Amino acid sequence: YAMRRADSDPPGCRIFPNLRQRENIRRKQLMIQAVIFDMDGVLIDSEPLWREYLPRGLATPGVEGTPQMTVKTMGVRTQEVIEMLYRLHRWEGKSQEQIIEEILDDVIGLIRERGGPMAGIPEAFQFPTARGIPLALASSSPMPVIDAIVDKLGVRDAFVNVFSAEKEPFGKPHPAVFLTTARHLGIRPDACLVVEDSINGVIAAKAAKMRAVAIPEPFLYEAPQFGIADHKLRSAIELTPVTWEQLLA
Repeated sequence: YAMRRADSDPPGCRIFPNLRQRENIRRKQLMIQAVIFDMDGVLIDSEPLWREYLPRGLATPGVEGTPQMTVKTMGVRTQEVIEMLYRLHRWEGKSQEQIIEEILDDVIGLIRERGGPMAGIPEAFQFPTARGIPLALASSSPMPVIDAIVDKLGVRDAFVNVFSAEKEPFGKPHPAVFLTTARHLGIRPDACLVVEDSINGVIAAKAAKMRAVAIPEPFLYEAPQFGIADHKLRSAIELTPVTWEQLLA
């Protein structure tokens, strides 16, 4: 038997009781059950440090690190950046592994010396945490860099899981690190919300069937590629309780 149309039902619509129950269950399942944060450019203002150091670090093998190159590779694993550059330039002398180690050591030093939290961090964690929604961190950076940053910011305890894409078969924009994070959380990917600053990271989140909130750097805010994000903010300061209510619904 059909139910009488409820005020919330569309005009001319009759919903059978079991169908309404299924729809309520479906909506409940689609509510956000975990928030996954990227790190560089979301938690810490480290992207300028990478842009400053990477051209200098690549000077040893004789590679010109242009600003365009550093923007294009935002969110990409350092290993993959160096592999790509080696295929193009085929330098002699230091190995790829040596270059990567030197870059990471120097960037970690810069982070410890000059790294600071992005505006709105760690305050943005308060609303989801207070509602029992677990937070995780999923970054393209290797674990030594992640450890240096979470310790520098004092936010390690905010996350139930911390993951690096360094052990994944592919880095962002491949969704592997986000899918691994969801699996370890025991939560379906489509019930996860990702907070990212890079186009590669947003692509990875959407490929994982997760919702994506983009917080691009100011000079990239109008980039059309961010149109695939579900929401776009100017900074984590905008992650207010009202915004969180909308994002987590």
